[in-house]
Amino acid sequence: MWPTIVRDRPELQYPETLNLATLLLGDHVQRGNADRTAILTGNERVTYGELQRRTNRMGVALRGLGVQPGDRVAMRFLNGVPFVATWLAVQKIGAIGVSTMPMLRARELAYIANDSEATTVVCQHDLMDELARARPSFDHPVAVIDAEELIADGADRLDAESVSSADVALIAYTSGSTGVPKGATHTPADMLASADCYGHHVLEMKPDDVCGGHPTLAFTFGLGGLLVFPFRAGACTSLIDRFSPETLLARIAADRITVLFCAATTYRLLLQDPNLERAHDLSSLRLCVSAGEPLPAAVYEEWHRRIGVEILDGIGSTEMFHIFISARRGRVRAGSTGTVVPGYEARVVDEHLDEVARGTHGLLAVRGPTGCRYWRKPERQREYVRGGWNITGDVYRQDADGYFWHLCRNDDLIICGGYNIAGPEVENVLLEHDAVLEAAVVASPDALRQAVPKAFVVLKDGVVSSAALVSALQEHVKRELAPYKYPREIEFVDALPRTETGKIRRVELREREIQRKTAG
Repeated sequence: MWPTIVRDRPELQYPETLNLATLLLGDHVQRGNADRTAILTGNERVTYGELQRRTNRMGVALRGLGVQPGDRVAMRFLNGVPFVATWLAVQKIGAIGVSTMPMLRARELAYIANDSEATTVVCQHDLMDELARARPSFDHPVAVIDAEELIADGADRLDAESVSSADVALIAYTSGSTGVPKGATHTPADMLASADCYGHHVLEMKPDDVCGGHPTLAFTFGLGGLLVFPFRAGACTSLIDRFSPETLLARIAADRITVLFCAATTYRLLLQDPNLERAHDLSSLRLCVSAGEPLPAAVYEEWHRRIGVEILDGIGSTEMFHIFISARRGRVRAGSTGTVVPGYEARVVDEHLDEVARGTHGLLAVRGPTGCRYWRKPERQREYVRGGWNITGDVYRQDADGYFWHLCRNDDLIICGGYNIAGPEVENVLLEHDAVLEAAVVASPDALRQAVPKAFVVLKDGVVSSAALVSALQEHVKRELAPYKYPREIEFVDALPRTETGKIRRVELREREIQRKTAG
């Protein structure tokens, strides 16, 4: 049920007690690096010293609200200095951070607050509306705090709480394929291990690096790449609050970003500009990272040819915190996810967890210094961890040279532009509409985003299909869930294909979509 944690490398021998904020921030200031740049935001440069002062003010304010070690503190921010300072403050006082994506709607926020039993939610001022809608659904007292008001008059000094390196420090929520968000817990040692394995050995992070990109810090992909990894190395992070291709390209040039974190869809989108490499200064980049969805070989090859910089594809998961298999600089094989990150083990297995022959497809099994420990989801825990191995739900093959090649997901998860969308979650919302009798949501191939959610809908008797109804159903989903989850296409059908036991045959619908897109 629980993962086998392997930390036998010398760099992974952490003390029994520590404080993550001290290691990522305070120690740099203590060593005389207070004036080094920690964060660039486009209109602000924040040093390690100034970030520590802001972190301390937030931590003092949270303690003043009664937040105790082990309490869950939810956060709702766009990427920026307040998010970083709040996240570090939560770690410094020994509380447990629960970050939420800015796009989440009221029902999603209420579920996370209730499931995590958050005592406090700290929110960016202009993101308060959805929280206000969520509050009536909270099942316990929750203090909802405007971040700007919280730190207005806080003190600059704060003693760090001593925390066990094995205690829960983070609950990161992932939808997975079931439609029910699951909280993946991580310890300080997990996050340090990811930095000391992937960040150090694969990215070769140095103090003069500038990390940048658009993933939210509420995703562990963004949290690692844009906070934990650079701060572990004493480097700098460039944060974008609202992404657009133009903003990203401008910030790469202005902030001299050296390591770029994006989804494959973003690289594909940028390459659609025929003047990309001539109109924009990308000369500072030394590495690009892609995760969240497989990186097509054609995208890698075009980017490398035109920009002259390698994209390191990788697979990670919220459950494992970050990337555990990655392409390596100078050894990229286009289309392959790469090889195992130092500190991890991975194998391709059958349903009995027996390793299959090289070149044979099977389930990916991983173990190492991080592992899946769900928050209060014992049934899901038994599904993800078997025999100490983390079974990610991905189908892979491993070639004779040890490179891993992705085939598909083993569940109904739709990966759209790097975002994970659970089809059943969207189905449940569609079923709330008065016109809908049944619904099934599956992945439909898309040239830009790899896949988009498509809904097959059976209408109630007497309801007539129309373009207006399609729009109404799409708007209904947008109101109830994060906007990226809405079905880009809706097809009205008389009935859904089912198995003998009455289960919807989603695989048949997916295959139908593949055939339709291939023929069309």
